[in-house]
Amino acid sequence: MITLTHNAATAVKAAISQSPDMVEGLRVRVEEGGCAGFKYTMQLEAAALDDDLVLEQEGVKLFIDGRSQLMMQGMRIDFVTSLHASGFVFENPNASNQCGCGKSFS
Repeated sequence: MITLTHNAATAVKAAISQSPDMVEGLRVRVEEGGCAGFKYTMQLEAAALDDDLVLEQEGVKLFIDGRSQLMMQGMRIDFVTSLHASGFVFENPNASNQCGCGKSFS
């Protein structure tokens, strides 16, 4: 199970409400690349794909493809705001190493 915190759900809802396009949910994916081997990507989506796992938390639908599901099992997605920056933070118990940017892992 992937957990979306209240702060993250609020940030996603704000992005959806500001989108000029029809949006049904948020796609969260793991792709090859980044500093440590894999990276997280997120994008607003109009609909789920056939092989997606669809989770709904705090009124936000998450779309996760089959390959990414295994790598993100137990992950927590938060949204933090600080004096220096704000953005999504990924806490993944499956990651053995994480880059300083917080969006790349191995």
